[in-house]
Amino acid sequence: MAWHGHLTLDYRLDAEGRTTAHDRHEGPLRVLQRLYPEGPAVCHHVLVHPPGGIVGGDTLDLDIRLAGASHALITTPSATRFYRSAGETAVQSVRARLDAGARLEWLPLEAIVYDAALAENRQCFELAPGAEMIGWDIAALGLPGAGKPFTRGSYLQQLELPGRWLERGRIDGGDRALLDSPLGFAGHTVLATMWFAGGQDLPAARREALLDAARQCCAGHPLAASAGATAPQDSTVVLRLLAGRVEPAAELLVQVWREWRRIAWDLAPCPPRIWRT
Repeated sequence: MAWHGHLTLDYRLDAEGRTTAHDRHEGPLRVLQRLYPEGPAVCHHVLVHPPGGIVGGDTLDLDIRLAGASHALITTPSATRFYRSAGETAVQSVRARLDAGARLEWLPLEAIVYDAALAENRQCFELAPGAEMIGWDIAALGLPGAGKPFTRGSYLQQLELPGRWLERGRIDGGDRALLDSPLGFAGHTVLATMWFAGGQDLPAARREALLDAARQCCAGHPLAASAGATAPQDSTVVLRLLAGRVEPAAELLVQVWREWRRIAWDLAPCPPRIWRT
């Protein structure tokens, strides 16, 4: 039986300066209690999907709304797993809308795409002028360490900031020219994208500071040869990388997140507690 899950998260800043959150869920997708490890202004939330994976025919929809001046950090307790499909497509869809002055940190753990999966992972973030976010997306193809590479099926990945930035690509497990070629993934099985985005153009000095920080983190990291940071347009800074394993990729993203948080928002890093368990 296919699972259909829907979760709505609504963040608001109350009169006492606390980011509160109201949630509504249908099906097997929900959120744990609100956490405030760095004070009331920033709400930390952990998304959970009790079935533990997504199979063909499953759909998970997440709608997020951040009212003005609210700040949410959202992560997951474990990887999202797209399992082998018998013919139907598994779809995960995330849509977030940020009002002026809101901040979002979208920091889920990796998505693992099993061999013969048919999966779509769609993410859309609408930022009003004055809103900002840090986000990342990590995709791990197959289970090469267990001798189960990704050789069949397909994975569609879409990241969108409407009107500003769109990345959309479909990875076919049989496309060895893409997966193995030095002009493609060069045999890497982990691909990650990280971004800092504003609802309006970032001042040039601020944008360059974010770029420099990402490039400095990359330069001193073992993945330096397969990582790079660019500004595809004036409101967005993007870091892309390829890796053979999730752990070094995640380590580099966390380093950049720490620096971007300090530079952009003058906030000390406060890693979610779930990352340390």
